[in-house]
Order: sequence, then structure tokens, then C-alpha cells
Amino acid sequence: MAKLILTNEVAGLGSAGDVIEVKNGYARNYLIPQGFAVAWTRGGEKQVASIRAARDARAIHDHEEAVALKTAIEAAKVKLTVKAGAEGRLFGSVKTGDIADAVKAAGLGDLDKRKIHITSPIKAVGNHEATVRLRDDLTALISLQVVAAK
Repeated sequence: MAKLILTNEVAGLGSAGDVIEVKNGYARNYLIPQGFAVAWTRGGEKQVASIRAARDARAIHDHEEAVALKTAIEAAKVKLTVKAGAEGRLFGSVKTGDIADAVKAAGLGDLDKRKIHITSPIKAVGNHEATVRLRDDLTALISLQVVAAK
């Protein structure tokens, strides 16, 4: 088992700054090369503190503010304009950063792209859904309307 410090949020493992233990192969072949984690050391505790401070600065602190943001996001339909072919297939796919930019452009607030989760790749125009974790105990459903650029 390898002991690691997460530098990014990883679904199913934890948030940035958490100290976790995973199997050696998972750490060596996926988490460390992708930049999601670094090896734990005794001197790494300072790094954990700075990562947690940065995470807290980005987090929504007030529960009422998070609930208000959730209701605003779920009530709105976010329109996302992308390049597409004649049959409605996209050139590429919609990424979480694109969704975060579209939510910001719709005037619903800033979302961290790392907290947005797409269940299946969005590769065609139409209506799609994504979820965003606003706090540890609160998620919101984003309704996306993907349209082709003219």
C-alpha cells in the first residue's frame, strides 16, 4: 500500500489535501503520473496545510449560499454553443471546463471545473445533464442544452 497526498479531487477517494492509502500500482500508474497525488513524506504535512488552505478559499462557506446557488442552477437551462457537423455530432466533446464557462456566462456564478461530473461523454447536440458538487453534502444537477454553432 502506498501513502499519498491528493493534490486534486478524485471521485471515490477524496479531496485535495487528503492523505490516503491506495495500492502501489494505482498510485504508480495512475494517480502520480496524472498529477492527482504526490507521495507522502514527513515534510509533506506543510504541503497538506497549504493545499487545504487553497481548497477552503475556493469552497462555498455558507450553507444558505450553496442552497441558493443550487436552486438557481437547477432552475436554469444552460445553453452551450459548440462546433458540430451536419448530423449533430460534435467535433470533439464537451469538457467540464466548457460547462463551467457556460454556467458563468449564464450569470449563475463561478464553478470549479474539477467539481463538475459528466456521467457519459457529451458528443452530440441536444439536452444533457451534469452534476456539480457545491459542498461535501450538497450536489446540484445542471441541465445543458448543447446547440451547434452557426
